[in-house]
Amino acid sequence: MQGELSEELLNSKDGVTKGIAVTSEASSHLSEIMASEGKAGFGLKVGVKGGGCSGLQYELTFEKEPKKDEKIFESNGLRIFVDLKSYLYLRGLSLDYSGGLNGKGFVFSNPNAVKTCGCGTSFAA
Repeated sequence: MQGELSEELLNSKDGVTKGIAVTSEASSHLSEIMASEGKAGFGLKVGVKGGGCSGLQYELTFEKEPKKDEKIFESNGLRIFVDLKSYLYLRGLSLDYSGGLNGKGFVFSNPNAVKTCGCGTSFAA
């Protein structure tokens, strides 16, 4: 991975991250986007919805506060909110950012995905 994951997320008992991890590169880029949209200090809502060429697709939005039943994680200074249904598909997800001429933008590494599409934004679990 290009960015670095926070140490507490890497050191889980079963070797699989229990939460949602965001690399330092992704966190920095997300913070820049939030600031440009007037949402500095917001959290990142990560979800799953039906669609995409593999059946499920990732959904990223910025939220000021988590909803009542959402799981809350923190990774590389970024608060991350996940609804319980999405968490079933996202447990252990890491989000990186690849920039530059050949960069892919945000890159999802999901241990629950059994198949992903070529663009990397949808998956099957």
